[in-house]
Amino acid sequence: QVQLEESGGGLVQPGGSLRLSCVPSGSISRLSVMGWYRQAPGKQRELVASITRGGDTNYSDSVKGRFTISRDNAKNTMYLQMNSLKPEDTAVYYCTVRQIFRTANYWGQGTQVTVSS
Repeated sequence: QVQLEESGGGLVQPGGSLRLSCVPSGSISRLSVMGWYRQAPGKQRELVASITRGGDTNYSDSVKGRFTISRDNAKNTMYLQMNSLKPEDTAVYYCTVRQIFRTANYWGQGTQVTVSS
């Protein structure tokens, strides 16, 4: 079983920055794809960014140039650096991971990001 601990969310003014962290724990093998999703009230959950073990990244068009996803394979830890935050970035952000050779995805409980003046 895999548990995901997310941190770094909070309240920030437009134009500010936050850094989210996702730390898996439990009985796990090495992780393959890791990613961040977000869900705002009344909207579907959407992929924000993902990163493969080899470092290939994918971003939602709405965050390109502002967010940077990264990972530390030795620590199985993932980060999301969020710059130039906008009110429309307000959402609950979820960490998701997949283990090598396994198809199941694991989800964190989410961390709230609120961008407001």
